[in-house]
Amino acid sequence: MREPKRVSDSQTEQIQILMHNHINGVGRLFGGQLVEWIDVVAAVVARRHSGCNITTAAIDNLQFKAGAYLNDTLVLIGRITWVGRTSMEVRVDTYVEDLGGFRRPVNRAYLVMVALDENERATQVPGLILETEMERAEWEAGARRAELRRARRKEGY
Repeated sequence: MREPKRVSDSQTEQIQILMHNHINGVGRLFGGQLVEWIDVVAAVVARRHSGCNITTAAIDNLQFKAGAYLNDTLVLIGRITWVGRTSMEVRVDTYVEDLGGFRRPVNRAYLVMVALDENERATQVPGLILETEMERAEWEAGARRAELRRARRKEGY
């Protein structure tokens, strides 16, 4: 069994400047483009935590709070919120950052990533060391979301 890791050990930040090819017909960031970037950030977080290749098992929650536009600076920050035996829940927050450094929330997503061994089978992941009240609160919420996902799978959802 591998040593547990801290949330900060795998936290990942990605920056994008929105270009014409990222924008849809009404002048906003394509939702699908944002989902792609979110998935990449979550994958890096999960790989850093697990030390394994991973696969995306679910995008459990994806909330758009505001639009993003041409030439905006987009900041995506991902971190582990909960771990099971082979799966990890990753929260990715997306912000538009203005030229003064102020960040306005655009999106929050929770993804479930599964660690894979060399035969592409699910493999055990390290535990998570919780150091702050916020990390403990995220863990509790993540555990509840994991239970809801299990219930939905049993129902055939």
